[in-house]
Amino acid sequence: MKNRRQRWFRARIALLGVCVTLVAMLVIVRAFHIQIASGDRLREMAEDQYLRHLRVSPRRGAIYDRHGAELAVSVDVDSVYANPRRLKAMEQDPRTVAKRIAKILDVDSDRLAKRLAADRYFVWIERRVTPHEATRIRELDIPGVELTAEARRYYPNRHLAAHLVGFADIDGRGIEGIELAYEKQLRGSDRRVEAIRDRRGHVVFADGMEDDRTIQGQSVVLTIDKAIQHIAERELALGVRTFEARGGSVVVMDPSTGEILALANYPPFNPNEPSRHIAAHRRNRAVVDRFEPGSTVKPFTMAVALAAGAVKPNQSINCENGGTRLGGRLLHDAHPYEWLTPTQILAYSSNIGIAKIALDLGKKALYRGFRRFGFGEPAALGVPGETAGILRHYRRWYEIDTAAVSFGQGMSVTNVQLAAAMSAIANGGRLMQPMLVRRMTDGHGATVEENKPRVRRQVVPRRVAKLVGQMLTAVTEPGGTAIEAAVDGYLVAGKTGTAQKADYVHGGYAKDKWLASFIGFAPAERPAVVISVVIDEPVIAHYGGTVAGPVFRRIAEVTLRHMGIAPAGRQAVLAKKKEQRIAVAEAEPAPEKEAVDKGESAVPDVRSLPLRQAVIALHAESLVGQVQGSGVVVSQEPAPGKAVPHGSVVQLQLERRRFDTDAVAPNARPRTLTAAVSRRPNAP
Repeated sequence: MKNRRQRWFRARIALLGVCVTLVAMLVIVRAFHIQIASGDRLREMAEDQYLRHLRVSPRRGAIYDRHGAELAVSVDVDSVYANPRRLKAMEQDPRTVAKRIAKILDVDSDRLAKRLAADRYFVWIERRVTPHEATRIRELDIPGVELTAEARRYYPNRHLAAHLVGFADIDGRGIEGIELAYEKQLRGSDRRVEAIRDRRGHVVFADGMEDDRTIQGQSVVLTIDKAIQHIAERELALGVRTFEARGGSVVVMDPSTGEILALANYPPFNPNEPSRHIAAHRRNRAVVDRFEPGSTVKPFTMAVALAAGAVKPNQSINCENGGTRLGGRLLHDAHPYEWLTPTQILAYSSNIGIAKIALDLGKKALYRGFRRFGFGEPAALGVPGETAGILRHYRRWYEIDTAAVSFGQGMSVTNVQLAAAMSAIANGGRLMQPMLVRRMTDGHGATVEENKPRVRRQVVPRRVAKLVGQMLTAVTEPGGTAIEAAVDGYLVAGKTGTAQKADYVHGGYAKDKWLASFIGFAPAERPAVVISVVIDEPVIAHYGGTVAGPVFRRIAEVTLRHMGIAPAGRQAVLAKKKEQRIAVAEAEPAPEKEAVDKGESAVPDVRSLPLRQAVIALHAESLVGQVQGSGVVVSQEPAPGKAVPHGSVVQLQLERRRFDTDAVAPNARPRTLTAAVSRRPNAP
């Protein structure tokens, strides 16, 4: 009996051992199956329960000036969205929800209710809301209504460099300017993001898990200097308002590298609110607008002729006392001259003199020379809308066309082309590739791509470029056409331009629409900066020296100081320029002047002055004249000597007195280029 129980006990132990062994084997097999055979599949199933895979765009890269100042950045703002299906599942009434949200966001509640009732997982309610609105939406705590952070493009300097930088739309896509031209680099590539999903389905990036949304596209570092850009925009605006012009542009370029230091346009616009401005105000005039350059191309005609030996530096040209016939047409100068040297032809802006030089040079050589200066081909800045200008092939020129092109008619250029061509005169004859972008950087600031200065070609020999530069200094000295462009303490080389605008409706040229320009460089001995100023349709006055010259002077004064270029002692003669610029009224004793602080001007006494001289005097003090009447100034407000902020308006009352005479624009309305040449002078 006892043995039987022992055997039974052993049998049960053995059976239990077998069972335990079988169970252990089953566990091992199952574990093997789970961990090894089906591990990857089960891991994916588990991750699907708490991980969410997203495809997101990286943060848009920034745009900086040459010194790292921000011109365009992306900032996080809240946007409101809803999950209509979740609203339905949580038994939320779309109309009630819509009314609560509409009170906060000021949107149409009926339209919002229809969107919330849709059979969808996602609808936008309002994008880019204010922080206050976002807080109030969170306080509602409505299931199915959430906020998400979106990057908004922000331009901290508002209108500064707006035409160049451009702007992006609500989805962060570049629409104009650098934003559009470098869209691919700024935007970067979409990435696949892994994030943890909490119990409410919200995306959470846990500690140690990389948030790929912090990765950004490449940033663009421009060549422009924010300080110089500000100066250019401020003085351009003052010039346009002073002469009641339609608009204008300024290009400031480093002639040794081709880097554009400032590119200003007027009217301005705010890229943070582009829809509030008409398209014409957003146009980058400096690279888009074509215009007949007028006398500003005479230096290039002279350079090509000197390089070809068609004229000698000390040669005298018979300028026919201001009028001559060419191909049956009458060619005029603004003032009568007889014999002039090449320097005097540029200083006095003689059409007849430069035309004779061009005819001796020949149309083929003139055409090829202008092409080498970059006219008739794009400046290749890489920005949207850039135009090449127009320079017809010389085979289509008649004799009168050769003459006309020599002084800037029958062709068109952009302001950037003009600045690049003058840079070739300033730097020793090298046409540089204009540059707007210095380099591209990644999200850590490391350089990805860098642009180096590039010489496109040698246009004229160095000695010729230097000689023409010396000739152009006569333009800004007493007796030249641009004494208003002279800068105290610096020798300035430059050229004025005053051209009637084409009349595309009736043909020929409009009798009352002008384009005033001045382009020059300083210091003339060692050029550091080229500045090209173009003022479109000025009303008060229209000569390039009067309208554009002062804008050049004020930009050059501040820019040269900003660049650390000290005045040269040998330029003391230019300190007298104000005596030649302003005719001082002696009818009454000079009024006492108030103490003038920085940023202020003392109102000059312009009583008894003709309109033109009065406007020039005010312009020299950074003041704007508002005119009533015609003739000479009989009263002004504020009174002479009063200290007022820069840009202030001075009311001028004018009356026409007996024997007053005012210069009037020619009223001829030529209908062809040759008629224009024969019936009017190209003003200096």
